Amino acid sequence: MYGTRVAVLGAGIVGAACARELALAGLEVTVVDRGAAASATTAHGEGNVLVSDKGPGPELELAQFSRRLWPQVLATIAERSGRAADAVEWEPKGGIVVATTDAGARELARFAAAQRAAGVRAEVLDAAGLAEAEPYVTPAHTAALHYPQDAQVQPAAAAAALLGDALAAGATLRTRREVLGAVTRSSRLTGIRTSAGLLEADLFVNAAGPWAGELAARLGAPVDVRPRRGDVLVTTPLPPTVFHKVYDADYVGAVGSSAEELQTSAVVESTRGGSVLIGSSRRRVGFDDRLRPEVLSAVAAKALRLFPTLAGVPVMRAYGGFRPYVPDHLPVIGADPRLAGLWHASGHEGAGIGLSVGTARLLRGLILGEPTAMDATPFRVDRPAVLGERAHPASSAHSVSSGRPATSASPAGSAHPASSAHPASEETA
Repeated sequence: MYGTRVAVLGAGIVGAACARELALAGLEVTVVDRGAAASATTAHGEGNVLVSDKGPGPELELAQFSRRLWPQVLATIAERSGRAADAVEWEPKGGIVVATTDAGARELARFAAAQRAAGVRAEVLDAAGLAEAEPYVTPAHTAALHYPQDAQVQPAAAAAALLGDALAAGATLRTRREVLGAVTRSSRLTGIRTSAGLLEADLFVNAAGPWAGELAARLGAPVDVRPRRGDVLVTTPLPPTVFHKVYDADYVGAVGSSAEELQTSAVVESTRGGSVLIGSSRRRVGFDDRLRPEVLSAVAAKALRLFPTLAGVPVMRAYGGFRPYVPDHLPVIGADPRLAGLWHASGHEGAGIGLSVGTARLLRGLILGEPTAMDATPFRVDRPAVLGERAHPASSAHSVSSGRPATSASPAGSAHPASSAHPASEETA
């Protein structure tokens, strides 16, 4: 496949990781983003590389695969640029999950037992052990588990390091270019119309994160990837206060829920700069990017139950971002069955930072026809949650593929079938 031209659509961390793998494999890679690299969802994440929040199944397997890859990838990046690798701020500091109710303790024990059977290290902490590991956590807890495999990165720096490796391997980056529509020949995607002109390639990877559903609709192959918003509080720099990623047992339930209404749980961790990141919230509000005081207040209240000593600590800023949500909570990785030449790498919700390198390695194997380290079938595009009736309507994509300019993309979550998603006509460039 040397000489194969690939356009990666999206310069967040998943797109950067995919570009790196494909460029290192010898493909001619162009990365396209309508904004700047790593400026959207990636820049608004906490940098989690977690296994602790995932139950047995394909996502956990992908998380374990990615966790094994991260140190290897960073070591390779360090050979090119030690500064870039250092900027990633890789912290294999582990996670601690705390239950504060009897019911929460029972559920946490059940969840951990299933994880251990799947190869996750989950170590019980007694009261003394928890106090030693996190001296400022609430003493009013009913159970605590230590997950030594959890880690953290600085997400924007991690994306920049991955993208830097891709560029060093010959990839090119094209920013400020919005994808407007598709050019097809014989039911194959051969080009995209962008705000800066036509880009042709042999393969196209949809790595647009929360906008992947909107982008797919513009290309004529709708998928049900929608935005799910989260908000984070950032304190002023503090003396050492939080030493692991610490969250309450409610977090796992919030991650796995499909509810549209607001859900909050306490997720608290420090950065190298001394600030403490406080999350988390989940709500489906489309692309409404307004910060809501009531959401931030609910997040803070949950955090104070876990770390009472944070009361009175100044918050210097708050930010929010959108996660790419799929109804069955699994990423979308693989070839589109309806439009040859189109591939997908999206739908990771809040786990995209951690899962990025594993996703990219899987995609590389699938594109090159090589054996993959794990079964990619559960992430296939042609599953009901991805091509279900809530996928974007195909009607808006017909005019795009026939060469007429797109005026707007269909909103995420529109209730239209995806079965007629093939472009209606062909174009010879």
